[in-house]
Amino acid sequence: MADLLLVDDDSDIADTLAEFLREEGHHVRIAANGEEGLRLLDVGYPDVVLLDVEMPVLDGPRMAHGMFLYDLGRERVPILFLSGVADLDRIAAHVGTPYYLPKPFSLDRLLHMLARALRERAAPTYPDEPRPPHARR
Repeated sequence: MADLLLVDDDSDIADTLAEFLREEGHHVRIAANGEEGLRLLDVGYPDVVLLDVEMPVLDGPRMAHGMFLYDLGRERVPILFLSGVADLDRIAAHVGTPYYLPKPFSLDRLLHMLARALRERAAPTYPDEPRPPHARR
């Protein structure tokens, strides 16, 4: 079905989600942080990046910013944020993605949001001047 990049520092969550998504027919690559995620993007662009917010080394919003640095196609990959942070809607709006699910979420909601992202393929619209990822508007 789809090629997905799952970026989450919690290996239990990442492994469980990857197994579930593979059972649904998707190809899933896993990265433990945003830096690893950017390296995997250099290997090939997925159909969607499923991205946690708070991670060591390079967090999700900064990885999203890194996807915008070069006009190589990475900036057109839809991002689906999956996170338990309280202000996930604001972070998603800052990155410019309409796709986000607060943790915990049901697997049905994940499949629904993923199907929407795959159908619409809305690329994020990152602002010209990046702010800290948790900054309020």
